[in-house]
Amino acid sequence: MMRKLLIANRGEIACRIMRTAKRMGVATVAVYSEVDAHAQHVELADEAYLLGPAPARDSYLSIEKIIEVAKRSGADALHPGYGFLSENADFAECCAANGLIFVGPPPRAMRLLGAKSAAKAAMAQAGAPVAPGSRSGDDAELIEAAHAIGFPLLVKASAGGGGRGMRIVQSPEELSSALDGARREARAAFGDDTLFVEKYFSGYKHVEIQIFADSHGGVISFHERDCSLQRRRQKIIEETPAPGLTPSLRQQMSDVAVRVARAAGYVGAGTVEFLVGDDHFYFLEMNTRLQVEHPVTEMVSNQDLVEWQLRIACGAPLPFTQNELKLSGCAIEARLCAEDPARGFLPAVGEIVHFRAPQPAPFLRIDSGVRAGDQVAPYYDSLLAKLIVHGENRAQALARLQAALEEFEIVGVSTNLDLLRAIAKSDAMARGDYDTEFVANNIDTLTAPAATDIDLDRVLVAAAASLFLVDIQRAAKESSEALGDNWSPWAKADAWRIYECAGCEFAVTQAGRILRAHILRPQNAGFSLSFGGVVSFVEFEKKGDRLLLRVGAVKLEVATIVMRDSLIIVLRGRNHVVDWLRTAASLQDRGPSDDRVRAPMPATVTRVAVRPGELVSKGQTLVVLEAMKMEIAVAAPHDGVVKSVACAVGDMAKEGAELVMLAQTKCP
Repeated sequence: MMRKLLIANRGEIACRIMRTAKRMGVATVAVYSEVDAHAQHVELADEAYLLGPAPARDSYLSIEKIIEVAKRSGADALHPGYGFLSENADFAECCAANGLIFVGPPPRAMRLLGAKSAAKAAMAQAGAPVAPGSRSGDDAELIEAAHAIGFPLLVKASAGGGGRGMRIVQSPEELSSALDGARREARAAFGDDTLFVEKYFSGYKHVEIQIFADSHGGVISFHERDCSLQRRRQKIIEETPAPGLTPSLRQQMSDVAVRVARAAGYVGAGTVEFLVGDDHFYFLEMNTRLQVEHPVTEMVSNQDLVEWQLRIACGAPLPFTQNELKLSGCAIEARLCAEDPARGFLPAVGEIVHFRAPQPAPFLRIDSGVRAGDQVAPYYDSLLAKLIVHGENRAQALARLQAALEEFEIVGVSTNLDLLRAIAKSDAMARGDYDTEFVANNIDTLTAPAATDIDLDRVLVAAAASLFLVDIQRAAKESSEALGDNWSPWAKADAWRIYECAGCEFAVTQAGRILRAHILRPQNAGFSLSFGGVVSFVEFEKKGDRLLLRVGAVKLEVATIVMRDSLIIVLRGRNHVVDWLRTAASLQDRGPSDDRVRAPMPATVTRVAVRPGELVSKGQTLVVLEAMKMEIAVAAPHDGVVKSVACAVGDMAKEGAELVMLAQTKCP
């Protein structure tokens, strides 16, 4: 067995590999870019080495730098993970030339099967049905091939996967721009811009077979995985076994996958992907690496596929024969990605302010590469974590997926969580009746606001009012301690009056609406809330970032996170942004307030337009930023006085970084 393993990757897959290596007693070495210096995979490793700047070409795609780290660290083996260099045969050869065990297939098999156009030729020779397509070539050759194949078609990167370097082309007019875009994306993601084209099939399922092979001639296949739930050609939910797949098709696809692996002299983990119709299938591609969705196979087989990889790379035989491999139940995986639904699911960046995953259980697993406080950078894949569930049958697994998605909480960066929840609860998912176009064809329905069985506005107002009272009570306590008189009536926060009911008006904005209420008879842990013509008694208890609420007869637990000038209330995993419209000055004289003006996104400061002590008007430019070749003028949110300036020309401001602090006098 290897002694020290270098993981040439980052994020959740690097963390996943390290967990198995540590359990096996293998020391681990991490590599990282400058923006990943404090990433979770760096902290989990026994050793960690800087590769270089953030761009992948200068760090995670640099073969020379990675090999140099392997030598310097004394590693005797290297695991490439997925993406980056995982399917690069030159990298595998370089590892072998430098005495490193490469945890993956031999370079020859990788060249034959990992390059998608070559793999199609090998599959055709093995008698597998292959979708009409071209060999790799330059733009002129691909344009000629495209016209011969016919439209619609797919432009695909030969060296990669994960939807990167892929474009659907509906007409000849779209082809040139699709080729340009796919080449750029493939070059950035894999360091290889080789492309080919193939026929695009509508209404098909995307089903794959996981195979494993050893160096002694053994090859086995696991149950298939259905990966049809995709957005922009990227998988977001996978399950095994595939619903509705006939035993006959399953056996045919498994036989093809095993036969080709044997013919190619394959060793290690691999996945053969197919497009599946009602009673037929086409070979799509082979991924010569461990797949992102491998945990669902682990859940139904009760096996650790990374351990299989490490042992087989060191020459061990497969631990089971095909007949000995036992598979049971159903497993489903959902991928949590940093994407902004409001901006067409563009990749999102920023700080993860709050991250709370469901508690692991024998039937539930979380593979994550992030935690609260981490920065999501714009340089890499948007995948943050994977949620995997298992059930004795599909109905149980789906119910567990739905429940676990409701428990997942993340604040600070936009995600696809609500989309995953909507898919998991859809009728099509319940029936298992979906194809690769389901998400795209139903995106409006899937992104519509979710129905709720509670008076949501009342709960949000109650939560915001409770937090307001917590702040007031804390201020009162601090005032009492400063006065040295715990019994001073001037340090109380109960809004006591001689001739009228204690309380105040309270208003917030939420989703562009103004929600007005009255807080009545406030106490230490409760108050009456008049909202919408109905009075409810509210009880609350604050425990860290959790708020235990009882609103009338409804008992709830929410998370509350103050972010910039907003309050984020997380209810059943969904984020609700609440902004204070008017403070309840009658409860407590809070004095002047400070407002921090922050950077709306990562950007360079190009101009500072104000100085400390300067009077400014609402809308006046305070700082000018530059990001993505655009100038952004950051304006004063209200009249005030510049209390301090926290930036200078040339600074690289992080998203949310304080730029200017304004002092605002209290409202009358």
